[in-house]
This record gives sequence, C-alpha cells and structure tokens, in this order.
Amino acid sequence: QVQLVESGGGLVQAGGSLRLSCAASGRTFSNYAMGWFRQAPGKEREFVAGISWSGGTTLHANSVKGRFTISRDNAKNTVYLQMNSLKPEDTAVYYCGTKTPWGTYYSESNYDYWGQGTQVTVSS
Repeated sequence: QVQLVESGGGLVQAGGSLRLSCAASGRTFSNYAMGWFRQAPGKEREFVAGISWSGGTTLHANSVKGRFTISRDNAKNTVYLQMNSLKPEDTAVYYCGTKTPWGTYYSESNYDYWGQGTQVTVSS
C-alpha cells in the first residue's frame, strides 16, 4: 500500500505562483516514477508533469511547459510541482500518482496509487 498526500493548493491571482507537494509513504519512494495530473470541473483528468525515479527525466504538458516544473526529493519522499505565471485555466484539482513500470507518463491508467487531490484556484 502507498499513501500520497498533496498539499500547497489555494487561491491565487493570475500571474502568481504556488508550489504543490506530494508526500509519499508505504513504499520505497525512490524506486518509482511519479506524475501530476489535474481535473477541472466537467473535464477529464489530464497529465501535467512526470518525473523518473531519479529525477533525471522530466516531462511537462505543452500547456504548462515553461511555467510549471516538477521535481523530487527522494530523501524526503516528496515530489513537487512549482507553478509560476498561473492562469485562470490552470484552475483544477491537482493529483499526484505513482507510476507503474510500464506505459507512458501521459495516461492515468499507468498510475496505480493517487492522492486525494489539492484544489488550485486562479482568479482573473
């Protein structure tokens, strides 16, 4: 079993920044790739960013590239999502997940554990 707890969400004005954290327990964190997804009201969950077990490989969705940065600290069992230049369209519940060894980062079906999510609201 794995427990993931996201934090750091909140209300921010457009152009502002937030840093999300996802703390993991119950598994050897450094063995697994991780990802961030988000889900806006009425929309499907979509890929935001992914990171390999070592942090040596990172991927970001085109919609957030250049504004968001995923990183991890294996000593703290935590993955982060630094979000800068936030836009109203970034408003969503953000989820972190642990990636299985197979498949791409982009599909949520390739993740086996999820946190409860943290709300990010960007006002215009």
